[in-house]
Amino acid sequence: MLNAKDKKMLRKEAQSYRSLFQIGKDGIQDNLVNTLEDSLTAHELVKLNLLKTAPITTKEAAEILANETGSEIVHIVGHTFVLYRRSKKNLMGL
Repeated sequence: MLNAKDKKMLRKEAQSYRSLFQIGKDGIQDNLVNTLEDSLTAHELVKLNLLKTAPITTKEAAEILANETGSEIVHIVGHTFVLYRRSKKNLMGL
């Protein structure tokens, strides 16, 4: 579980990141979850973007993907959210 200090540090780090994934009219599918799993393993911190055509809200998408991947929601703003999952290598040092 991330505390407020950790989330603040991760939000600052994620500011310079580009969104690696976009969720569109098809919503969340198994392929997205599998690819996100791989990205979280490799990078720990992943930024995602929800397009206006998506059938769900940003908060719903963040919660679903966090549950599916075992990650934590770091930040939700507008149509963008950031997920974090500590890898076994512990790249971020948290």
